[in-house]
Amino acid sequence: MHMQWLSVIALALSPGMALLAYFYLKDRYDTEPIASVTKVFAFGMLLVFPTMVLQRALVLGFGGHPLGMAFGISAGLEEFLKWFVVYYVIYKHQVFDEPYDGIVYCTAVSLGFATLENIIYALLNTFTFSALLFRALIPVSAHALFGVVMGYYMGLSKFEPQKRRKYLIYSLAFPIIWHGLLDFILLTVKTGWIKLVIPLMLILWILGLWKVNSANAKSPFRVVKRDDEIKI
Repeated sequence: MHMQWLSVIALALSPGMALLAYFYLKDRYDTEPIASVTKVFAFGMLLVFPTMVLQRALVLGFGGHPLGMAFGISAGLEEFLKWFVVYYVIYKHQVFDEPYDGIVYCTAVSLGFATLENIIYALLNTFTFSALLFRALIPVSAHALFGVVMGYYMGLSKFEPQKRRKYLIYSLAFPIIWHGLLDFILLTVKTGWIKLVIPLMLILWILGLWKVNSANAKSPFRVVKRDDEIKI
């Protein structure tokens, strides 16, 4: 029985860890300390419990209207708490020294959150391969991509101080919009929802990969390396 639980937990962990490794290794110029990334990932996991309590309280207080659930109680609360952790734990830290770092840390907190959610889901439900595949392709990867969007604008806000406030607002608003849109579809479209979710996920992946490349292109370490190559 214990071995079965361990197997389920390992399977539930694997999508989040794979996506975290993917975005971590996309940092071309100045890789972040593993300890810092792990800490933010752990904070993301810890967010799950207060989020569940707050969401339950908000549903009891305001009801479960799909629009409010999707954009407020689900997306609004979750993305705000993830944003709050990155801003107050790592944003002003010296390790945050290039725009891409925003993507690394925001995907770390998002995937920490999504991974523990995945583990809880796996332990409380019959966990089949199809369920694992669905959660890897939709909820877990969606959280990672919301993190990419958040981190991209958070990185811009730190290294373009004249537009700091605008980009900080974007770093919270755009993940809420994308997250809310996905949740609204899942809450309201009972049949044929996959025809809406797949194009939405493709758009998010295309947008996310563009932001990854754009953030890397803005790295100050990229300029240093080019100067060194010219000198050689």
